[in-house]
Parts: sequence; structure tokens; C-alpha cells
Amino acid sequence: KNIPAVDFYPSYITTYIERDVRAIKNIEDLNTFSRFLKLCAGRIGQPLNFASLASDTDISPNTAKSWLSILEASYIIYTLPPHYANFNKRLIKSPKLYFYDTGVACSLLGLESKEQLMTHYLMGNLFENFIINELLKSKFNEGKKHNFYFWQDKSSKEVDLLVDKAGDLLPFEIKSGATLNKSYFRNLWYWQKLSGVADKNLSVIYGGEQDFKAAYGQFISWKNLESVIESI
Repeated sequence: KNIPAVDFYPSYITTYIERDVRAIKNIEDLNTFSRFLKLCAGRIGQPLNFASLASDTDISPNTAKSWLSILEASYIIYTLPPHYANFNKRLIKSPKLYFYDTGVACSLLGLESKEQLMTHYLMGNLFENFIINELLKSKFNEGKKHNFYFWQDKSSKEVDLLVDKAGDLLPFEIKSGATLNKSYFRNLWYWQKLSGVADKNLSVIYGGEQDFKAAYGQFISWKNLESVIESI
């Protein structure tokens, strides 16, 4: 039976909180846990800050870590580790937070339509989460562990996805915009200069319909991820 997403996800989330969470760990204050879950959605695609998350939920940092472990164990969220080897600059070393189902994240954020999503301040983060999910599925379907990382320095220069193939790093930027914008490559060029890998093929996965190869790198449509999956 086809249930509209706007009806399905709230019911799923309620069932998960009221039944499954109790089966994993006895959490007395489910209202606080529900607020915690919504705050996690508000931090999608961002480095984890346990102190901030705990403070905003009015719980201890240790409780926040415990509840995140529950969400990970039940395949609601996962974290992407930072890649910080072989760089002298100060880098972010906290993992980034993602949801296995972006529909759950959207529901927690109160999004009920495509129109609301397209104008939401976390649209780019949700798109990034969706693309990484699709690439993760390809790994899981092959029975392999993922080799995915992100890279970010203290000045917020960031590469959304680094795929580590036995030390050979494949960088990808992920942009929800549908236009062929050269500026999307800015952080990739910055990372390339620091990494010292001048001949690295640079790729941006974007929200447009067509693939396009330019002299400075290639744009890959979110609808054509086959080439990315083959390369990773």
C-alpha cells in the first residue's frame, strides 16, 4: 500500500521512538529524546559538536554520546570520519553527521513538500547526504566497507567527499545547484594545492541534468552516478 511520505515518516518516527528505543535502552524522557533527534536533523552534514548538541537538548555530553550510539546502532544515523593525514594545517577532526534515510531527516525538520525542501536552509546538506547515501549503497550492495571521508580545515575550507583507494585519494564536491558553476571547484583546487597532487581529476556532483567535462574538471549529474560508483 502506498502511504504518502508526509503520513508515513511521522508515524515511523513515533513508532521508532516509542517502541524500538525502549527495546534498546530504557530512556525515561522520550520527549527529550525526540527533541534530541530533531536537533540531530538540524545538524545534518555538519561536524559533530557533542557539547553544543547536549546543551541545546539540556542533557549531559555523555548522554548525548550514548543516544547517538543508539541511533547509530539502529541505523538511523551514521558518521563520516575526517581525513587529516599528511597535512600540516589545522584540520577538523570531528566526524560529520548523516541520516541513512533523508526522508526521516526531512520529516524531523518539518518538511512536507518539495517546494519547502527547495527553499530550506539545509537543502544543500540534505542533497549532500542523499548523494553520499547512494554511493554508500553501492558499497553495501557489493558487501564492502566504505572508504569514504571528508576534509575540512579550521577556516571551513572543505571537500565533501574523499574516497581513499589504498592511499590514492579521489575528491568530490557535492552541490545541489543545477547550474554549471565554475566556483563549485574552488575548495577542490584549494585541497589539490595543499595535497600536492596536481594531476588529480576533479569532480563536482551537482543538481543539474547533464554531465559536462570542462578543462578544469567534470560536472556529474546526480542522475548519472554510475561513473562515480565505478571509480570508487
